[in-house]
Amino acid sequence: MCGIAGWVNMKRSLIKERELIEKMTNTLIKRGPDDFGIYVSENALLGHRRLIVIDPEGGAQPMTRQLEDKKYTIVYNGELYNTDEVRKKLQAKGYRFKSYSDTEVLLVSYIEWGTDCLKHINGIFAFGIWDEKNKQLFLARDPLGVKPLFYAFKDDSLLFASEIKALLAHPLIEPIIDNEGLMEIFGLGPARSLGSGVFKDVKEIPPAHYLMFNFSGIKLKEYWKLECKPHIEDLDTTVEHTRTLLIDAIERQTISDVPVCTFLSGGLDSSAISAIVANAFKKQGRGRLNTFSIDYTDNNIYFRPNEYQPNSDSIWVKKMSEFIGSNHHNVVIDNLQLASALKEAVKANDLPGMADIDSSLYLFCKEVKKEATVALSGECADEVFGGYPWYRRVEDINANTFPWSKSIKERKGIMSKEFRKLPLEEYVAQKYEDTLRQVPRLEGETQEEHRMRELFYLNIKWFMITLLNRKDRMSMANSLEVRVPFADYRLVEYAFNIPWKMKYCDGIEKGLLRRALKGILPDDVLLRRKSPYPKTHNPVYSKAVQEWMREILQDKKSPILQIIDIDKVTEIVETEGKSFKKPWFGQLMTGPQLIAYLIQIDYWMREYNVRYVAK
Repeated sequence: MCGIAGWVNMKRSLIKERELIEKMTNTLIKRGPDDFGIYVSENALLGHRRLIVIDPEGGAQPMTRQLEDKKYTIVYNGELYNTDEVRKKLQAKGYRFKSYSDTEVLLVSYIEWGTDCLKHINGIFAFGIWDEKNKQLFLARDPLGVKPLFYAFKDDSLLFASEIKALLAHPLIEPIIDNEGLMEIFGLGPARSLGSGVFKDVKEIPPAHYLMFNFSGIKLKEYWKLECKPHIEDLDTTVEHTRTLLIDAIERQTISDVPVCTFLSGGLDSSAISAIVANAFKKQGRGRLNTFSIDYTDNNIYFRPNEYQPNSDSIWVKKMSEFIGSNHHNVVIDNLQLASALKEAVKANDLPGMADIDSSLYLFCKEVKKEATVALSGECADEVFGGYPWYRRVEDINANTFPWSKSIKERKGIMSKEFRKLPLEEYVAQKYEDTLRQVPRLEGETQEEHRMRELFYLNIKWFMITLLNRKDRMSMANSLEVRVPFADYRLVEYAFNIPWKMKYCDGIEKGLLRRALKGILPDDVLLRRKSPYPKTHNPVYSKAVQEWMREILQDKKSPILQIIDIDKVTEIVETEGKSFKKPWFGQLMTGPQLIAYLIQIDYWMREYNVRYVAK
């Protein structure tokens, strides 16, 4: 994985602007600490920071290929998982390769197929290709949005980068938020509308889209979408098909020239990945797999089972590590360090995030990086196969809003009187309704069946991308590449058309997936109820964020004070968040996590010198 940046302007020379593209690119050094490259031409500047994973010598970027009088240059962040197949297709057409890197294969595939190259590749990616002769920039992002790609168009300049901080390093882009950005933070946050960069003028290429910029202007186009197809396979065949697709996706993602590990919580998804990777390692003679789990100081003392977290991970981690014979590492996070790392999480994300759910992952990845450069993780299984409570609870199924974010009225209630005038509820409702209009419909399906399809679509396009953003930023801030096999577009395409009754077979969440993993995992792990990413239950953390927020409230220079109702937030702080009756977001952002989110907003506004401008 890497960090990319670029600046294209058709109407002026950029030859003398090398220093500026270097400045933008160097903000991404943590994404790519191993190498650095710049491409300079009359109308285009491209920058690249490299994290070496495959082909240390042959994969340097920016990479240029010449075909007769045409010259193409690529900057690329990602991994292709079908490099060999695509290379063979291109070799059959007469192309010769100088390296075994996926970068060269991707560049040549564009030279041969143009935008249709996206129909041939399978992977996670965000890349830009500059066509020197035709003065044309092509940007593309992977189907599920695993890798980020932000851009801005201002004063005839098209700027793009892996992270917002690189765009803000350019003088054209200022750290300004307007009413829409404020509604993103308070109405949807930590989620974001697809395409929103929150800051004024900053946008993000949505998943499964490409952007073409030339003398005709900017064209943004969707190149892949979920489609409705009748599911004609019986349950047994569906189970086997799912198993085959999943194993293939996982095994493809073990390819690397650097150490590979897995995240292991003892839950269904991470256990499946770890078991399949461990087996692949044995076949390939790659030794014992390193696995990593996360816990918090004294969590065994303070943990209490609840609806969302029915049991602790620790005994299940031990069971799975012994079962697959992994070399296991248990990372224990200190609670005061967890609170302090809220700042690092904001800087990694360039925005307020999932509070300590982010900072814990940041600290976890920091420890994992000491042993490995590539990790596989279990994100996306719950969205794709129906693991969340809102797939089963009637009130959530019938909710006329995002089921993981039903606190819009309460969110608005913590804003100051001035900002309560913003149409927050209408803004969120519009985003929800706009998404529903995009959901494909299968002829003949019942209203109940279509509603479940809507829920899966909403989760894939909203909740899943929020978790993928979090995983990318917190891992890459530590120069760790994390791969997510459940986000393989072939698996997602297939699962999207499996009827809910099949996915929920045996009367348990992800019943179909559990059947598909029979024989790969122990039976008791197969039947373990879903338990989400672990959070701290230690009162030391709660007290730390309460005290921090009190200091913010007492500091008249705190930027968040202009936005919030100070009395209401004070009440939230003094009741440890219990006066805010609903989760702020998802299953975990309650109580101390809500307070931490407000802390992150304040720190973000301070650190980035964010200014509010109404329009």
